This record gives sequence, structure tokens and C-alpha cells, in this order.
Amino acid sequence: MRRQNQSSVVEFILLGFSNFPELQEQIFGIFLVIYLVTLMGNALIIAAILLDQTLHFPMYLFLQNLSVVEVSFSAAIMPEMLVVLTTERTTISFVGCFAQMYFILLFGVTECFLLGAMAYDRFAAICHPLTYPMMMNKSVFVKLVMFSWVSGILVATVQTTWVFSFPFCGPNEVNHISCETPAVLELVCADTFLFEIYAFTGTILIILVPFLLILLSYLRILFAILKMPSTTGRQKAFSTCASHVTSVTLFYGTASMTYLQPKSSYSPATKKLMSLTYTLLTPLLNPLIYSLRNDEMKRALVKLWQRAVVLHTV
Repeated sequence: MRRQNQSSVVEFILLGFSNFPELQEQIFGIFLVIYLVTLMGNALIIAAILLDQTLHFPMYLFLQNLSVVEVSFSAAIMPEMLVVLTTERTTISFVGCFAQMYFILLFGVTECFLLGAMAYDRFAAICHPLTYPMMMNKSVFVKLVMFSWVSGILVATVQTTWVFSFPFCGPNEVNHISCETPAVLELVCADTFLFEIYAFTGTILIILVPFLLILLSYLRILFAILKMPSTTGRQKAFSTCASHVTSVTLFYGTASMTYLQPKSSYSPATKKLMSLTYTLLTPLLNPLIYSLRNDEMKRALVKLWQRAVVLHTV
């Protein structure tokens, strides 16, 4: 084989769920439905907020950005995963694997910071309603969104470039559903100690710190809810906060377990399951959790549907 990047590996083989050949068709069907529902749900949110001027304020603009991230995150992983499920062996080029890892990191890191910004927005709105317009004005909103996206770009650029600067001497089988950093790192034939220190530190700063800040925000929100005079209002707020916390716990919890120790001792099946939680489940759940519990969002979706019906009948 010709050498590339001081490596004898010029392509990778994604194994996916090849150890369950009898279940490939069923898994493919389930994942295809989830992918299509994810795309449709997030696309509806993006369109509804874009077309409804009454929703053009931080809470919904954050949600719109989150939906863009979720669609992009799914698109970076799911098409290749579906191809893996339809073939016994599937190859992905060196450049293709690089690109997939880059976009997984870009959208994953962006989502970490966006969820933190959304929690801060809710904290400011509920706990400091009088000063909320100053705490979350247009300038603050733009800075938080820009920080989230720029952080994603920077981390993806540094980490992906670093991983693929290592030599790959073979084998070239990635025992995972995608070219995620931990799975590809197992194929490196060099000392990765410094990278693992970086990964550990980066995971704490990018995943655990925002997660703790989100939990603190919701703790403050919880105390504010307990002071509500209306029992119905308290129950609705509790329900909404519980669903938000469940979603972010699933996302941050499984992502931190994957990236804190890139060369961890978890079995390949466990790693795939954890990866599916934050790459497949949370993009599906977030539109439901953050929009269908919101009356204004429901009204915007109904208006979008009515507009589509009118255009179709014209």
C-alpha cells in the first residue's frame, strides 16, 4: 500500500453492528425511521421559528440553533451508519474518516455550549424576570451563539488534526458505528499519552463544566418554581424542567463517559450503545422536549401546517 501521512493505512473499515448479522435489517429499519423523524422534527422547528416573527427572541432563536446542530449532527453520522448496516464490510477513505470525525466534534462541542446557553437563558428569565431584557439582550445572545459555534470549530480543528497526525500501521478496522475519536485512536501505533491528557482536560472543560452549570441553573429554577402560588403552574414547570434535565443528562453523561478516557476499557458494544445515546437519541428527543411542551411553539407549528395546506391547495 502507498504511504499516507506516515501511515500504511489509506482507508478504514467501519464494522458497525457486523457482530449481529441476523439483526442488520431490523436495526437498519429502526435507524432509518429515527433519522427521518429527527430530520423532519428539527426542520419543522427551524422553519416555524424562521417564519414566525413573534418567536424572534432568545429562547426560540437558541432552540433554532440547537435544531440546526441536531440536523447537522445526525447528517454527519447517520447516512454512513445506514450504509454500514446494508453491507457486510464497508470502507471509508482516510479523508472521509477525517471529515466525519471533524463534523462530529464540531457539532458535538457546539451543542454542549448551546445547551449551557439555553439553560442560562431560562435561569435569567425565570429567576430574574425584571432584569432579563438586560441579562439576555441581542448582544449577549449573539456572543453566546458565536462562542458556541467558534468553540466547536476550534476544538474540531485541533483534535481531528492531532489524531490524524499519528501513524496508522494497521489493522484498519474501526469497531464502531462512526469515525469517533476513541475508536480511531485505538488503531494508532504511537504513544498517545499527551493526547489522552488533552482529551481528559478538554472533556472536563467542554462537557462536565457546562453540565454542572446547567444543573446549577436548574437548581436555582427549581427553588423559583417552589415559590409559585399556583399548583398547576408548579407541576407544569416541574415537568418541563425534569424533561430538560433528563435530556442533558443523557447527552452529557454518555459523551463524558466516551471522551474522558479515549482508550477506556469499555467493551465495543458498550461504546456503541453510549454513542447511539448522544448521536441518535438526543437529536430525536430534543425537538419533542423543547418544543411540544411549549404552547407558543405548538401554535407556530400549527400556523406552519396551515400555511403549507393553503399553498398546497392554491
